[in-house]
Amino acid sequence: MDFRLTDEQLQVEEMVRGLSRKEFAPRAAQVDEESRYPAENHRRLAELGLLGMLYPASYGGAEAGPVSYAIALREVAGGCASTGVGMAVTNMTGEAIFRFGNDAQRSRYLPMLSAGKGAGAFALTEPGAGSDAGGLSTFARKDGDGFILDGSKVFITNGSHACVMIVMALTQKSPRRISAFLVEPGTPGLSVGKCERKMGLKGSDTVSLSFEECRVPGSAMLGAPGEGLKIALSTLDGGRIGIASQAIGIARSALSTATEYARDRRQFGQAIGEFQAIQWMLADAATELDAAQLLVFRAASLKEKGLPYSKEASMAKLFATEAGNRASLSAVQVLGGYGYIREYPVERHLRDIRVTTIYEGTSEIQRLVISRALCG
Repeated sequence: MDFRLTDEQLQVEEMVRGLSRKEFAPRAAQVDEESRYPAENHRRLAELGLLGMLYPASYGGAEAGPVSYAIALREVAGGCASTGVGMAVTNMTGEAIFRFGNDAQRSRYLPMLSAGKGAGAFALTEPGAGSDAGGLSTFARKDGDGFILDGSKVFITNGSHACVMIVMALTQKSPRRISAFLVEPGTPGLSVGKCERKMGLKGSDTVSLSFEECRVPGSAMLGAPGEGLKIALSTLDGGRIGIASQAIGIARSALSTATEYARDRRQFGQAIGEFQAIQWMLADAATELDAAQLLVFRAASLKEKGLPYSKEASMAKLFATEAGNRASLSAVQVLGGYGYIREYPVERHLRDIRVTTIYEGTSEIQRLVISRALCG
């Protein structure tokens, strides 16, 4: 078993790490403080081919593959977590359009996404349908050769900066059938709500969407009628690898700051890194993050080979996000009072990473997915 990255994957790691450390990390605190969408970061991701990593060059993509994508997303999130989540959802949206869309849909939207002409958004969650993805109530009724959408969505990442949104809606109530639609901003009847004020990821826009007699053409349906839930769950499987990578990137940055601080900070006549209590916190965090990385690489490698990976993606997300939260909390503890103030980045890392155990499937949902796979 070879755990070494390929030359191409190492090049991706080196390139994106340099970009993230030189350009994204230095302005991450300001982005957080101002709750500002980092459009300049989005443009740089597009310039380097990082917004279409999971589909072919024939549609403007980089065709880098799931492993390279996981590496790139980890590095971006380590510099600016808000930029990382925007990158993740844009890539996830593009991959879903490539996998389930027709050639006209691919040709229209994929080059736009990879060129950074807008972000991608994935509109599934509703006020009454979060973890219960099949319980949504947004309805799309047939109207001539098109559909009329009515309903609302909440917590939609990139919603106010998207060039295309994948919207899940009921097309039949009994028996329930869910279909997916590609909706463009500015479509009459679509309203974008205000950006939510969040605990973390303040540079990522999170909005509600309202559909009131919102008409889309029949050609806007993604995949076949009634395939919406299948598309959603399949897309989320891949997205969970991304969120796990995001969590590892954030936590690694927090651990790096804590380790450096432990070397320099002196108490009782010696560096605090010489005290066993501190050493064990750092050692536990480093070990768990390395284990999380291996779980991510396993899931991404299975996906890259075209093998089933749903259970492995859930395991990666569950472990990486929980371990990342523990590591980030330990980093704050190592810095003591300094970890609680904004002069150091660890309090931001802790706020940013908290949501990784919640979105794209809570930790509790991941445990359900894993247990169902085990019990058959």
